[in-house]
Amino acid sequence: MVSFLWPRIKLLFILNLLMLTIHVINIGLENQLNQYGIIPRSIDNIFQILSAPFIHISFGHLFNNLIGLSIFSSLCLLRSVRFYLGSSLFIILISGLLVWLFGRSASHIGASGWIFGLWSLLIAIGLFDRRFKNVLVTLLVLFLYGGMIYGILPTDPRVSFEAHLFGAITGVICAFIYIIAKKRHTRRLKNPPP
Repeated sequence: MVSFLWPRIKLLFILNLLMLTIHVINIGLENQLNQYGIIPRSIDNIFQILSAPFIHISFGHLFNNLIGLSIFSSLCLLRSVRFYLGSSLFIILISGLLVWLFGRSASHIGASGWIFGLWSLLIAIGLFDRRFKNVLVTLLVLFLYGGMIYGILPTDPRVSFEAHLFGAITGVICAFIYIIAKKRHTRRLKNPPP
């Protein structure tokens, strides 16, 4: 059990420490790192899709995101570290690209697109693959965090609802790809090539 949990706990600790360190550095630099957010349709800034989730505007913004990120990351890590890292990278890249393509003209920063992606991934896996453990996780996430659905609506001009929306869409796509790949793998194991 310890050998199962320890790498996952260590990964979450490192992720939280990294985000906190980046935020403290940003404060020391008087928020100069905010310029490394996603700036839609700016060719010079397209690679900032990778830096944007790690930059936050305030400690409140950071801590709110760390809570959601830690909870949904923990649930994804119950599958495997590989699943979590692959899903996270897919969600960050695709949702970031969609924000870059279709977002409002602003600097979009914060981990909320990533969080919404993990949230919808956990829900969608239970909908696409109705095994007991998947459905249980889906019901738990819906019961405790179903209200997040309202986060995809444009209610506050200071909040990147685009990141929320595209994160949620990307999480569903990621779940679909994961389930298809898993079914193909299972079929291959049952019917190996001659």
